[in-house]
Amino acid sequence: MSEQTAQNDTEMKRHYVTFYSPGTFVAEDTVRQLESWDVKVAKELAEDITERYGATPYGFRFHTMERQPGEWEPKRTARSPMYYLPHCKIETLAEIEARDLPEERILRQNMRGNGWGRVVVTTKGWRWTQPLEETDVVLT
Repeated sequence: MSEQTAQNDTEMKRHYVTFYSPGTFVAEDTVRQLESWDVKVAKELAEDITERYGATPYGFRFHTMERQPGEWEPKRTARSPMYYLPHCKIETLAEIEARDLPEERILRQNMRGNGWGRVVVTTKGWRWTQPLEETDVVLT
């Protein structure tokens, strides 16, 4: 049996964290391998990540990749909710409508049109706003 065949006959399970930072049109992302889904470790790792134009992470998500014996490609078998770092805040449509700022006109339209009741907004670094899903976690 070749070494390659022996590797493909063993089970593999690896954990990763993907960090998301503000980008020009879509989020920039950086992936790191971890021993486990550890929020404290991920928060610490986020402090050392800088993307283009100095953007820093606003949040992260864990996932697990597994490969069973005889399989060539690993498959994602688990995915966490999104974790937003402590420098993010939740804003409601009512709060945004009450401010009635001209620069938030498109945000208000998107929130109404897509049925988003709440969004997450960064409070430091590049401004980034996106919908808050029911399963998302905003860390303190």
